[in-house]
Amino acid sequence: MSEDKSYYFCGIGGSGMLPLAMIVKAAGARVAGSDRALDQGRLADKFQWLQDRGITLFDQDGSGLVDSHQILIASAAIEDSVPDVARAIALGCKRMTRAELLAEHFNSAPHSIAIGGTSGKSTVTGMIGWVLTEVGLDPAIVNGAVMKNFADADAPFASSRVGAGSVMVSEVDESDGSIALFNPEIAVLNNVSLDHKSLEELRILFGDFIAKSQHAIWNHDDEESQLLVNSCHLAKASSFGFSDGSDYRALDVLEKPLGSSFTMRVNGQDHQLNLHVPGRHNIANALAAIATTCAMGVPIEGAISAISTFQGLARRFDVVGTTNNISVIDDFGHNPDKIAATLRTLKAFPGRVIAFFQPHGFGPIKKMGAELAAVFSEYLGEDDHVILCDPVYFGGTVDRSLGSESIVDAIAAAGGNAEHIAARQDCGDRIVNLAVPGDRIVVMGARDDTLHGFAQSMLVAIAKDRI
Repeated sequence: MSEDKSYYFCGIGGSGMLPLAMIVKAAGARVAGSDRALDQGRLADKFQWLQDRGITLFDQDGSGLVDSHQILIASAAIEDSVPDVARAIALGCKRMTRAELLAEHFNSAPHSIAIGGTSGKSTVTGMIGWVLTEVGLDPAIVNGAVMKNFADADAPFASSRVGAGSVMVSEVDESDGSIALFNPEIAVLNNVSLDHKSLEELRILFGDFIAKSQHAIWNHDDEESQLLVNSCHLAKASSFGFSDGSDYRALDVLEKPLGSSFTMRVNGQDHQLNLHVPGRHNIANALAAIATTCAMGVPIEGAISAISTFQGLARRFDVVGTTNNISVIDDFGHNPDKIAATLRTLKAFPGRVIAFFQPHGFGPIKKMGAELAAVFSEYLGEDDHVILCDPVYFGGTVDRSLGSESIVDAIAAAGGNAEHIAARQDCGDRIVNLAVPGDRIVVMGARDDTLHGFAQSMLVAIAKDRI
């Protein structure tokens, strides 16, 4: 499908763009691209890795677009005034969004699995991909996060896997409505809750998503998912969860700081599982992955064996390290459900929590700022701390009248300890000074690949500060 085509990715270093670029290159396409982070001198290792794999990189000034036969892959939200876009228009290049190109590949696969939902998509995608790989099905995988099981010295940015089998596994995004482009054989619905769109919009998108699949895998514990399933005439469906009535049900759960053990009941049979990723949400994710791979014909024993060796994803409760009995954790939490899952996991065990949060834009604050504040207030106690810097802002005309201080004010009004410090580095300095032995520091946020480095820098600073 991509053989002999020439794709130019605007923002090629992004978590969604990079894996797709590797997939289409493996399919025989010529791939080049640009990225604002490259122009700014950030993430040098990532861009060198892309260049080492034969991808030509350019400044984001339009210079990489020289031929009308090139196809520009760019976000629909990028304005026509951006140099790459302006140059593509001048040349008459075809333009596609990342989702359109991904859907083109996905829908042509002999067997396809799409993972949707407000939270947990990347983890479930990684789990399913790992199980299918371990049982020899050699799947293609497109994820939005680095999958630790596939990462090594040659593939440090393993957010995709180029498989030679007949199965393609991909997470799909509801935030821009592009989930509607995908026609999956198996559709996984993790949950439905407030994030980028209103619940009314999400109900339509997710309802259509599962309705056109041949087999839907859905969360029995999620009220919104249950309502959608009840309103759709599904060809086939399997549920997962903790509650009675789930087809794949977790019982006798024992949570641990870095994992869990539990019993999974399927068709009246009990199976023992051990996970190396923590939290009840990851137990639900594992149930979803097992249900999905069993729907693909994988023996349940093989699925259980593979899941027990799943190492997790980068920036998903990613323990950066511990020094002087102070742990630093990097996490992708950015909406109410994701942040709640992370804080719930942390508060299941003793120790103070210092939560740093970088909102992923001004728009999300306006849409769900009150809900974000409520989550921090609910899960963190009087000894815990919340520190916010200013939101991510990459330019444009977005309304910036409502910032991080609105969340801080709401947390403080509810009795919590919250601070707004505009500059992220100043937040780091404040956290290093606050931290004492026994604390867990969690760095949360999305749309910014430098957050992991920020978490690492605090760990280093704490180690030096305590010498």
